[in-house]
Amino acid sequence: MPDNQKYTSDQIVVLEGLEPVRKRPAMYIGSTDIRGLHHCLTEIIDNAIDEALAGFAKNVWVVIHPDNSVSVADDGRGIPIDIMPKYNKPALEVIMTTLHSGGKFEGQAYKVSGGLHGVGAACVNALSNLFRVEVRQNNKVNFMEFSRGKVSNKLSTSEHSRSELIDQLVPKNVTGTTVTFLPDPEIFKETVEFDSKTIIRSLKDRAYLTSKIYFHFYDERNKSEHHYYFEGGILSLLRELNKNKSVVHEPIYVHGEDQENGVDIEVAIQYNDTFQENTPSYVNIINTHEGGTHLAGFKTALTKVIKDYSVKKEMVKNKDDVITGDDVREGLTAVISVKMPSKDLQFEGQTKGKLGNSEVQPIVAKIVKEVLDTYFEEHPDVAKSIVGKSLLAIQIRKAARAAKDAIMRKGAFESLGLPGKLADCQSKKPEECEIYIVEGDSAGGSAKQGRDRKFQAILPLWGKALNTEGMRLDKIVGSDKLKDFIVALGTGIGETFNPEKLRYHRIIIMSDADVDGAHIATLLLTFLFRHMSYTIEAGHVYLAMPPLYKIKQGKESKYVYTEEDKDQYLKKLDSSKSIDIQRYKGLGEMNPQQLWETTMNPDTRILKKITISDAAKADEVFTTLMSENVPPRKKFIQTHAHLANLDI
Repeated sequence: MPDNQKYTSDQIVVLEGLEPVRKRPAMYIGSTDIRGLHHCLTEIIDNAIDEALAGFAKNVWVVIHPDNSVSVADDGRGIPIDIMPKYNKPALEVIMTTLHSGGKFEGQAYKVSGGLHGVGAACVNALSNLFRVEVRQNNKVNFMEFSRGKVSNKLSTSEHSRSELIDQLVPKNVTGTTVTFLPDPEIFKETVEFDSKTIIRSLKDRAYLTSKIYFHFYDERNKSEHHYYFEGGILSLLRELNKNKSVVHEPIYVHGEDQENGVDIEVAIQYNDTFQENTPSYVNIINTHEGGTHLAGFKTALTKVIKDYSVKKEMVKNKDDVITGDDVREGLTAVISVKMPSKDLQFEGQTKGKLGNSEVQPIVAKIVKEVLDTYFEEHPDVAKSIVGKSLLAIQIRKAARAAKDAIMRKGAFESLGLPGKLADCQSKKPEECEIYIVEGDSAGGSAKQGRDRKFQAILPLWGKALNTEGMRLDKIVGSDKLKDFIVALGTGIGETFNPEKLRYHRIIIMSDADVDGAHIATLLLTFLFRHMSYTIEAGHVYLAMPPLYKIKQGKESKYVYTEEDKDQYLKKLDSSKSIDIQRYKGLGEMNPQQLWETTMNPDTRILKKITISDAAKADEVFTTLMSENVPPRKKFIQTHAHLANLDI
């Protein structure tokens, strides 16, 4: 093996110690809830992928064991186990017990890596009850074990892995590393149980971004397994994101490299007939969910190319019409992937949510503009379709602005510009206030009487709101129900949306516990997800959970919220006494006091917080269930019908 490809202790550099991790874990992994738990696993997986990016591994195995420990194995070179003279310890021990140590700093073991600015294996070690590293070399397993960041078993040799399944999956004569860890419940107090769906989604994304690498997932808890391998890279991911949408053209692929800075750029672009933008971005396979300079460079170039082409071909008929960045991104799906030297990476935030390298923006903009300029000249039909979609966005924007102006003019004659149906709260501090969006007149009346007027506002909505999936904004703001909702929230909508003007930091959808109630809640969630996504992303949206039953025996009564709760409570009751079970079909069946006790009292109520852990998956689900495209919805219903709990 050439000297520049050898991976030895000489390439390991140590920057600082490990102790702070257990004291302030959230600083290193973002949080200590289930997101932080999975972030730890992601760090270990990305270390294995780094070996693949460097050209030394072809497979990554992830195994959840019955005790809820998890193993990540690769067929790379294996972490160095030779002694580092400076520390008189094996390199493996130094890497796993010292922050910011590894082959990704001044060393040349990795040119491209996603693991440099993450928390690293050492932090995962510090937050684990058991942390075992196995290095396969010369048909033997060299291993060390740690507990809460400290060595519990010095470097030793074994014939076998800790896991029989790993022994079966990974050939003994193949070099590589296996990391197994069991999260510490003292740190992860909420849960130490891994969610297989989250892991599968993460592995699938990485398989798209690292084409021609095999990903294998095994869950020994339920004997399931999944395997992913994609030849097409980001083009495969783009087609997946648009699979249930009507597309305007075939995918456009952009690839270029800035050799001076070692920056490699891939972009896949395809417009669909919706009005939503979906532009996931990645750096060294890390999902930069908050964007950054690479995404900004792409958007700048795309806007410039479309504006220049529209002028050159004299497609803009009205001189007052100016194509904006928002116009060119309506209906856009694009995947932006950048690979660059790990030593140069600058992320904003410990969990790598946003790329901060300023030099990347002009590099991406230059490459994307050059390729798109050429593509538009060679494919005029596609270019005109894309520019035409942007010009249509201008007309829709103008119509929407006129409709919104009309709404505001009408609202100005009402008290403080708020809807007459709104029973507002006394507090004017948004962080204290919550608004209940209530279905129906009777439920709205009960809610108004039962609420705490200091901080609870009530907005009754009669009947079902519009299905806003794929709907133009000018049509949406013309709906009376949604108009009241928009005005009550206070943020405006579309280009006038201002999150700082949100009047309530808890938006609570309260509908009946039946099929119609679920449909109404889904329609409102569709509207918020598509046109006010900030409210969900910022954690302001909730579903109220009204009780299903009131169970009474003698003087004792209890509200229960699920069928399972009902069955468990009935088992505890005296079977020789009569039991009265009242099934609530609608919120209107409860008087104000009951509604307060069960659904509105912060001390006793149950709220479900709406979150978006995977925007791409959420986009797919909303498109499948709520769009006018029937076949994907029919297939979804047929596939999942057996899971339905029918309340007949």
